[in-house]
Amino acid sequence: MHRRFDIATRGPGLTEFTRDVAAWVDGASAEEALLTLFVRHTSCSLLIQENADPEVRSDLAAFFHRLVPPSDDPAMSYLTHTYEGPDDMPGHIKSALLPSSLQIPVIDGRMVLGTWQGIYLFEHRSAPHRREVIGLLR
Repeated sequence: MHRRFDIATRGPGLTEFTRDVAAWVDGASAEEALLTLFVRHTSCSLLIQENADPEVRSDLAAFFHRLVPPSDDPAMSYLTHTYEGPDDMPGHIKSALLPSSLQIPVIDGRMVLGTWQGIYLFEHRSAPHRREVIGLLR
């Protein structure tokens, strides 16, 4: 069984979509399965991360911005792929460092996530985007 999740982002940062995935898994009647999520883009990533304190999300976004600043930052002058804007190549670098897919066990019909874990799309581009994540339940 599969499903497409369309996720609207507001620019850089983490967008949680745990509830959408959980509702789909709950309705699938799969007692034991493996859920795979895959993002079909090259300048965003998927993460399982804490969903209790929003400072975790803002700190992660700030860290990756410092780690890989926009291409108009002097530290990034070595980049050659710059014609799609100063956030494009840094977005590709961040997505190379972070996962494009996740696997989550499903037991007794529910995702086996920890108490404070949530599923996030991590947008690396500056402008809002519509991102597509494919879920496969087997």
